[in-house]
Amino acid sequence: MKTLSAVSFLWQPFSRERRTETFTGYALILPALIGFSLFYAIPLIRAFELSFTDWNMLRAPRFIGLDNYIQMWNDGRFWNGMKFSFYYVLLNIPLQTALGLFLAVAMDRLTRSIIVRSVILLPYLLSNVLVALIWLWMLDPILGIVNSVITSLGFDRQAFLGSPSQALATIAGINIWRHMGLVAILFLAGLQNIPRYLYEAAAIEGASEWQMFKHITLPLLRPVMVFVLVTSVTGSFQIFDTVAVTSAGGPYDSTNVIVHYIIQNAFSFYKMGYASAMSMALCLVMVLYTLIQMRLMRASESDLA
Repeated sequence: MKTLSAVSFLWQPFSRERRTETFTGYALILPALIGFSLFYAIPLIRAFELSFTDWNMLRAPRFIGLDNYIQMWNDGRFWNGMKFSFYYVLLNIPLQTALGLFLAVAMDRLTRSIIVRSVILLPYLLSNVLVALIWLWMLDPILGIVNSVITSLGFDRQAFLGSPSQALATIAGINIWRHMGLVAILFLAGLQNIPRYLYEAAAIEGASEWQMFKHITLPLLRPVMVFVLVTSVTGSFQIFDTVAVTSAGGPYDSTNVIVHYIIQNAFSFYKMGYASAMSMALCLVMVLYTLIQMRLMRASESDLA
């Protein structure tokens, strides 16, 4: 009876409308919660469990304790994969973010055309595999249109994806081309939420375009910037499709980023337990990065308030 009384006491202050709103809210997030549980939470827990086992998918997993993590610590190819992933992120993110921001500011100031936005977003609407195949053909050292243009300008042919020193930068360039439009649209949405009277007041005070960009646009775009950086960096660490289609980790392992190496171990070498241990390490890196990034950029605060 005491328990029922306590529940009734807690339930009493909520009106019928409040209970309806609460129920509707839980009902709306339920599909997302189910999707998150099925496709993220449960696989993550299962991968953590498998990371302590030796499993080749043909027999039952055998518990081996921390052996996979010890092997990972001593595996030079694992560290090379992490190094190539960090290198790829450094090549990809700054240029992609800067170009996306430039396009967003240009669209905001020069045109509101839906056609222009559609053209800029078009590469993102293509699948990763299709984009990789298109660029694989265009960058072909013998038949590719890019080398035809280069030689017509008097320069030597470039190996691009066939050169260990150029392959990773070339893949970064392909993904910058594909994702730049999406980043621009996200920034444009943020720009359109900035009150116009701030720019008008700054213009009356004699502020230049650069001063308005530095002191108004950039600070007020911070929440969008956090979202773009967190999603772009975590997405870049997980790059696989473009690498698998264009270079397959080569030449000489120069593009064997960490996710490609994990999938190699899982489905080519049948080391599912070891691949799970490396996945846990990559997950930890991305969680730490996200927490640090959101903390440094004060993601929960808004300058518009």
